[in-house]
Amino acid sequence: MPADLRVADFDFDLPADLIAQSPPAERGTSRLMHLDRATGGIRHHAFADLPTLLRRGDLLVLNDTRVFPARLLGRREPGHGAVECLLVARLRGPDAGPGDEDWSALVSPGARVGPGTRLSFETPGGRLDGEVIARTEQGRIVRLTSPDGEPVRDVIERIGHMPLPPYIKRPDAAADRERYQTVYARHSGSIAAPTAGLHFTPALFAALEAAGVERTTITLHVGYGTFQPVRVDRVAEHRMAGERYEVGAAAADALTRARAEGRRVIAVGTTCTRTLESLVPGPDGAIAPARGETSLFITPGHEFRLVQGLVTNFHVPKSSLLMLVSAFAGIESIRQAYREAVAARYRFYSYGDAMLIL
Repeated sequence: MPADLRVADFDFDLPADLIAQSPPAERGTSRLMHLDRATGGIRHHAFADLPTLLRRGDLLVLNDTRVFPARLLGRREPGHGAVECLLVARLRGPDAGPGDEDWSALVSPGARVGPGTRLSFETPGGRLDGEVIARTEQGRIVRLTSPDGEPVRDVIERIGHMPLPPYIKRPDAAADRERYQTVYARHSGSIAAPTAGLHFTPALFAALEAAGVERTTITLHVGYGTFQPVRVDRVAEHRMAGERYEVGAAAADALTRARAEGRRVIAVGTTCTRTLESLVPGPDGAIAPARGETSLFITPGHEFRLVQGLVTNFHVPKSSLLMLVSAFAGIESIRQAYREAVAARYRFYSYGDAMLIL
């Protein structure tokens, strides 16, 4: 990474009306910008054109994490002041009772919620009681209790709200439970969707398969690390919070075969990219199954080992995600692509359009 790289180098002007507030009426109907890494050339497509833009033998890698309704809306006790709790990660292991769990959480309004504060979250679907146990560098540790002993996770699924990003200026709706989720979501644990995957449909997967494109899945549970603000001036001073990942035997085998056969590995999303680039190939180039936590921060100067293509959405100014795509395609190429996306009125961010970088 260049030592003098500044966060301000990743800023850009975006009209507010280009920030998508809802998904397209039909999944899979988004636009797709194709950016050529070698030349900086840009072409405009529909996302449904993806099978014609990839090669037979390409390996598409997708993140099969599932978003859970991590936003709890309730009140403080006593006083009844409104409180919002964004659950980030469960802390207590399987030795804890099902009706009692500790969570790392972001709590608002934070200034009024210190250790010992009691919380209540109740809807017709159920109730959870909470107590703030401690402050942390990133937020709070909250103990959640189900009064009747029902598993806390079951109650969260019923009373929680989908954690739409703050730039979506509306309350979450019932439809978001399906649309803010990939069609291949499997393993629950994310507080944000791997949004590049929101464009895929069963019909598109069938077309990709017919075109000879292979696919596999890995898991990275999207947590605070993916969306935490970059609050420093120099990029090198930012530190990513860790996020849990798992690469199973089937994915490891698919990656190993693709590399051995000289086929391209195409990551769907920045979360897949960070997971794949956290893996260390063996001496023979093989990829082994792995699980753990990654805090990898990919910035310009990163030498990509596994990823040779990227499907991604358009990202927030000065974010770690924008820095990642700039590392992959080049800072100036991304600047030009974003200028053209604004001029062509692409939809931005989680429910917006997509980019293919090859």
